[in-house]
Amino acid sequence: MAKRIASISVFTALALIFSYIEAILPFNFGIPGVKLGIANIVVVVALYQLGAKEAIGISLIRVFIIGLLFGNILSLIYSLSGAVLSLIGMMICKHLKLSVIGVSAIGGVLHNTGQLIAAAILLQSGALIYYFPVLLISGLITGILIGIVSFSINRVLDRKKAV
Repeated sequence: MAKRIASISVFTALALIFSYIEAILPFNFGIPGVKLGIANIVVVVALYQLGAKEAIGISLIRVFIIGLLFGNILSLIYSLSGAVLSLIGMMICKHLKLSVIGVSAIGGVLHNTGQLIAAAILLQSGALIYYFPVLLISGLITGILIGIVSFSINRVLDRKKAV
């Protein structure tokens, strides 16, 4: 039990560090609202290495702490909306035996979708739907990149478990 708690703590700390790095060194893709989401590497790896409940906890703790430290109530709502929808989708896709890369790609798309839905509700504007194709493509691309890295990390960790 102590080893599991330590693992969860390390994953949570890594997710916070990656979020902090992304907050202070933003990757500018030239498209408003689009970012790499490197903290999601930790969530995807946690989903496979620790399980769904742990990945949910790590993701939600990260969202709340980063939201309190670097954001405001709106950014917290957007992040939470994206994280929850993304986690639900990734858990379903993992259960359906999609690859790590596929699970991450779906997570990236659903994260952006959740944020867009939250923005449409908060701003009371359906016009934001025109931004969906941009977010769909960016979520897919970043999700695939995060998935490739997560797949590689999972392979290394799985080999270490086998030894």
